[in-house]
Amino acid sequence: MNEKKVNYHSPLYLQLREVIRSKIESGEYPPGTPIPSENALAETYGIHRLSVRSAISALIYEGLLKSVQGKGVYVTSRKDERDLETIGGFKQTMEQLGHKSSAKILIKATREAGPYYASLLKIDPHDSVYYIKRVLCSDGEPYSLEELYIPTTVLENLPQVDLNVFSMYQIYEFYGIRISRVWERLELEELDPMEARLLDIDSSFAVMKFQGLSYDQHGRIVEYARTYTRGDKCNFSVHYQREG
Repeated sequence: MNEKKVNYHSPLYLQLREVIRSKIESGEYPPGTPIPSENALAETYGIHRLSVRSAISALIYEGLLKSVQGKGVYVTSRKDERDLETIGGFKQTMEQLGHKSSAKILIKATREAGPYYASLLKIDPHDSVYYIKRVLCSDGEPYSLEELYIPTTVLENLPQVDLNVFSMYQIYEFYGIRISRVWERLELEELDPMEARLLDIDSSFAVMKFQGLSYDQHGRIVEYARTYTRGDKCNFSVHYQREG
């Protein structure tokens, strides 16, 4: 696809998507600047506005573009590169990446574990757990939706701790708990419309769903976490090495 003409070997919106991507990667469309309007792109490449819109939507989902209502579509910075092999909390990870983290607490309550969470946490179904649901933000923008289940015996003073001031990893350290091992599973999932709005995404967009158990230095399970992370915000990497 060139500036004035298209070919028909692939859908038009895919051709335009790759053209815009190449202009972003080459620096012709620098981060923080707007790309041409839908009308301008449609006229330049001789295609319908719906094809232009589909191309832009795909790049917004990938995190290369950001739509600002009433202003236009802007080029964003690259996604965060996060390492799945490193143990660390959200606040610590964002600081390492040069971002400012924050959290909005939606629910902080005590409830009975019940059979399912009791089996995960290796406790009695009638034991109490803290249930925390919060939106984690990076530089003021929603990044992840997180749910935590923590046995009350692990952190008896948690109800008095301000989770907007301290990260969970800091709180664990305050009480002599060191997270030494994490088991985690990754899936792709679509959120219901209400939860998608919390992350400021369309409910048709898949998010990365992480489920994990955290163990302390004594091998005790101290936390079950379920986290939904926007795919347009980061990439995750894993490194493999042949033993011997």
